[in-house]
Amino acid sequence: MRRLQSMAWMLGSAFAASAALVVTFAHAAPRLPAAGADRWSTEEMAVLASLSLKRLPPVPVDPSNAVERLPAAVDLGRRLFNDARFSGNGAVSCASCHDPQKQFQDGLPVSHGVGTGSRRAMPIVGAGYSSWLFWDGRKDSLWAQALGPLEDAVEHGGNRTRYAHLVAENYRKEYEALFNAMPRFDGLTRDAGPNGSATEKAAWTSMDLRQRENVSRVFSNMGKAIAAYEKSLQHEPSRLDRYVDAVLIGDPAAQGLLRANEVRGLRLFVGKAQCVSCHNGPLFTDQQFHNTGVPPRDAAMPDRGRAAATAKVSGDEFNCLGLYSDAQPVACQELRFMVSDDAALEGAFKTPGLRGVAQRPPYMHAGQFTTLEHVVRHYLQAPHAATGHSELTHRHASGTVGTHAERAPIELTDAEAADLVSFLSTLSTERQPASAAP
Repeated sequence: MRRLQSMAWMLGSAFAASAALVVTFAHAAPRLPAAGADRWSTEEMAVLASLSLKRLPPVPVDPSNAVERLPAAVDLGRRLFNDARFSGNGAVSCASCHDPQKQFQDGLPVSHGVGTGSRRAMPIVGAGYSSWLFWDGRKDSLWAQALGPLEDAVEHGGNRTRYAHLVAENYRKEYEALFNAMPRFDGLTRDAGPNGSATEKAAWTSMDLRQRENVSRVFSNMGKAIAAYEKSLQHEPSRLDRYVDAVLIGDPAAQGLLRANEVRGLRLFVGKAQCVSCHNGPLFTDQQFHNTGVPPRDAAMPDRGRAAATAKVSGDEFNCLGLYSDAQPVACQELRFMVSDDAALEGAFKTPGLRGVAQRPPYMHAGQFTTLEHVVRHYLQAPHAATGHSELTHRHASGTVGTHAERAPIELTDAEAADLVSFLSTLSTERQPASAAP
């Protein structure tokens, strides 16, 4: 089903997509715009309605995480999220790269933990709406995603048994209130794990199976608590939301909510510029993976993106079908029917959500573009991809027509490009995203 949805968005233009929305929007019976108001067609208003934060449904339930809606899990997750002891140097927490004061990201081209990474930290607000996590989708749940950086050598740089000891020593009461009795770790080495140094790996293999499973169970439950906290985070309404909501009810006050150049930019966003083809819905993302020819940071070693990630998620011990999942196999449809053999996945990365985008440069999966003007210019120039085939180009390097559906060229004047950038500032809010009670 997800593959079909992805193909539909890739094949359709912005207004082909909006046509599908007209049916659901018809029940809202929008009023005609007042005299002098910004005038939008029925099709355009359907698209505008689909972008409103009021249209965002409740965050989907993750059957692989049984505690995600418990207030106690949210509280424990918040504390673990901010605890720098869960790192190799005792100085890196989840909040180091996902700063609550910076829209839960860090503002860097590539993130810095105990070392330097190769990709940009993604904002985590709204991440619970996605079936695949990270830029390449190498994790299939928010709790599995939370575990990856903890053991990564350049992010938190810690190991699994050390984390289990820390939870037992500092969060035993809170842990046992959610996950049953803490296993006994008497005599267990403090530094062992399947993904650490050679010494840590050797110590891990010397442990018996029961010990390894006990430690991994505590580790997975850490991720589930952190995910509960992250799923509680909510976006605040933006100026665009207030404008759209006013337009839909025919409120003349809409006129004063956006400047003329911002309204022009919005028209471009949902129409001529084709942005809404991928940046759609209340979160301004289709949650899919696209190759748009973004240049790699290292031209000699281009990042394969989604194409290299499907094997990782399939083999992940913490995926939906794994031992530590709370889901029944029948509930793991996304993983069981994951597309892994599509050439379009080569060099493809997840469509980022655009809420607050003007306040968090640089842009793209490795911070390749420093400004939104640079981003727009990239889409207008439509360069060929370093690996795979960009959806923005219309012929392969050989001159043959591409084998998958491709977009019509995007052509904007300098003034239109400036209006489009101006519009993106309307997606910002004065307040940072915050946690809501489950």
